Amino acid sequence: MSEKHTIMDNALTYNDWLERFGFKIGKGVKGTKNTITDVEGVKVGHYTLSNEQVQTGITAILPHGDNLFREKLIAATYVMNGFGKSIGLMQIDELGTIETPILMTNTLSVGRVATGLVRYMLEQNPDIGVTAGSVNPVVCECNDGYLNEIRGLHLQEEDVFKAIERCEVDFEQGAVGAGTGMMAYNLKGGIGSSSRVVEFGGKMYTIGILVLSNFGRLNTFQIDGHKVGEAIKFGNEQVEQGSMIAILATDLPLNERQLKRTLKRIPAGMARTGAHFGNGSGDVFFGFSTARRVNYLESEDIIDIKAINENRIDRVFNAAIEATEEAILNSMFYARTTTGKDGRCLHSIMEYDELIK
Repeated sequence: MSEKHTIMDNALTYNDWLERFGFKIGKGVKGTKNTITDVEGVKVGHYTLSNEQVQTGITAILPHGDNLFREKLIAATYVMNGFGKSIGLMQIDELGTIETPILMTNTLSVGRVATGLVRYMLEQNPDIGVTAGSVNPVVCECNDGYLNEIRGLHLQEEDVFKAIERCEVDFEQGAVGAGTGMMAYNLKGGIGSSSRVVEFGGKMYTIGILVLSNFGRLNTFQIDGHKVGEAIKFGNEQVEQGSMIAILATDLPLNERQLKRTLKRIPAGMARTGAHFGNGSGDVFFGFSTARRVNYLESEDIIDIKAINENRIDRVFNAAIEATEEAILNSMFYARTTTGKDGRCLHSIMEYDELIK
């Protein structure tokens, strides 16, 4: 079974592609890499299985490079449409912190991937289950069963370690990791990322988004307000029943409530690409701030927590919306045409340049 984990080399860059058609995604300033890893300390890694009937994988997001269980981060979740099987949300919502890497995979592999993540955390923290209580693994999913033989449960616990070990600042997008078998707007979807830079108090901060795109119908797909899906429309479209996972990272000092408010704006970015949020859609979003670490062994009775002025939060909302819109497009632009289960094929949007033009 083959395994892909190299950076995709595109002769035509994403920006070149946008400029060819006169598209411009938003008005905000992009981060240096235009990915979630523009937030310092954040890294992303993949484990990919791609071999005919099997098109699946794991994507890992490391919020920082130290021991996350001992130095937790402020975090929040938002479930826009709950047709999903993600785990770990309840404790994040209750305590407002995250204490493990965030993993993404296919729907039926959530349990095994969660066990692998628990094993990883146990190795990193010998006190878990002894003096430190338990750990809250965070695993989210989309269904890749159109291309992937999902009933085979091909992913193993040890594959979690491989995905985490491969976490880097520079990472591949498209049909890789958890995105290997995913479909967006009846075309090939997968992993995509983007970022925006915002100013607060004379200092620049970053809002980064990473998506797992697996939703939409081609006839509603649009780029920068242009209905390009109508130009490349073909028969046998799937119904709107897919899902999207989004991870928001920032170095802004947002509290958990402000993070949740920002996550609630992610659907606006999805809608800009044509999402209609069908009945069977599972749209689940996670957010964290690297601005302050929550010490597991905190000894002070009273601690100081910074947060931004609520009257200035619109610029954060706008950045999250724009970065989400562009991350979805990136997930499609970088995705290779993929043939999987029973000879089914999802084509890359890059094959339709002339029709879009």
